Amino acid sequence: MVVTPSGMPYDMLQPEDMVLVNMHDLSYEGNLKPSIETPMHARLLLGRREVNAVIHTHSTYALMMAAAHRPIPPICDDQVQILGGGIRVARYTLPGTDDMADAVFEAISDRMGALVANHGAVVMGRTLEEAFIAANVLEKAAQVFIGTQAVGGPVELSLEDIAYMNNFFLYKYGQR
Repeated sequence: MVVTPSGMPYDMLQPEDMVLVNMHDLSYEGNLKPSIETPMHARLLLGRREVNAVIHTHSTYALMMAAAHRPIPPICDDQVQILGGGIRVARYTLPGTDDMADAVFEAISDRMGALVANHGAVVMGRTLEEAFIAANVLEKAAQVFIGTQAVGGPVELSLEDIAYMNNFFLYKYGQR
C-alpha cells in the first residue's frame, strides 16, 4: 500500500514522498518513515476485500464528535448511501497502535466510515475517489448533526430507507 510519510505537511508533499509499505509486515521502502497510522490502514485494507482506499482525517466537525465520543446517527441521504448508515465511534486508544487498528476495524465493521475517539475520522472506498467523497460526506454529516442540535435535533432515516439507499449507491448509481 502507499501511505503518506510521518510528520510532513500535506501541502508540501510530492508524489515521490509517498511511502510504499508491505501491508503484511509493515516494512517499507525508502528513507521516509510511513505515517504512524500505518497499522490501522493495513488492518482495514486487509480486512475488507472491497476496500482499495483508506483516508484518515482530523477534520474539525468530525473531531468535535470524536472528542465528545458521540456517534452520528443516520440523518443525511448521502451519508447513508456512501457510508452505509450511522457513524460509530471507535473506543479511545493510543494513536498508531495495533489496539487502535482493532478498535477502528470493529467500529467501521459494515460501514465505510467511523470516528476515532479523541482523534478524528476514518473512511474507506472501493476507489480513492470514493474514499475522498466519503471523507467529505462524513465531515458534512458531523456538521449537520451539530447544527441540527440548535433547532431541536435531527430526525433519523428509517432502517429500510438506509438499506435501500446504500444498496442503490453500491450497485446502481453512476455509470458503472
